[in-house]
Amino acid sequence: MTKPAAPIRFQPPAIDKLPEDIRSRILAVQEKSGFVPNVFLTLAYRPDEFRAFFAYHDALMEKDGGLTKAEREMIVVATSAANQCHYCVIAHGAILRIRAKNPEIADQIAVNYRKADITPRQRAMLDFAMKVSREANEVSEADLAEIASHGFSDDDIWDITAIAAFFALSNRLANVTAMRPNDEFYMMGRLPKQG
Repeated sequence: MTKPAAPIRFQPPAIDKLPEDIRSRILAVQEKSGFVPNVFLTLAYRPDEFRAFFAYHDALMEKDGGLTKAEREMIVVATSAANQCHYCVIAHGAILRIRAKNPEIADQIAVNYRKADITPRQRAMLDFAMKVSREANEVSEADLAEIASHGFSDDDIWDITAIAAFFALSNRLANVTAMRPNDEFYMMGRLPKQG
């Protein structure tokens, strides 16, 4: 299979030329996962923005709260699919499969979350996230009351909103830079680990 040529613009410096904090983070990710996700390399093109991006990413995606880590990834996959972001659907689909311990869920959500094997509460969460992602200007008090009626607190609603908004930014950066998912993401979480 032939892959498109890498874009000639926005090339990050070599890892050994990056600022120490960014290089350390990239090498830690490589040690943990066995590869460097392309998002780290692409965003290293702008070190200050790399730091800000990953600080906000971690604040949204790695915290405890009313949303599980799998539910946070569901939001990313559904909204990224709507935004036609190849990188985020594939990369976060892999994370979703692992966090949900379900090899089918990411594909279901990416294609049509309304038909996915998720709970009514999760469907309401994704309905709201999609409205934030696609039509935030139309979000009303009725929408907030509807999502709250499914047991989401104000902090949960903020998280849903912030994740959808943050990944709208990420989707656009990934599309403009032609960021490609690493091959490793495609099979992650699909098959049981071999002992």
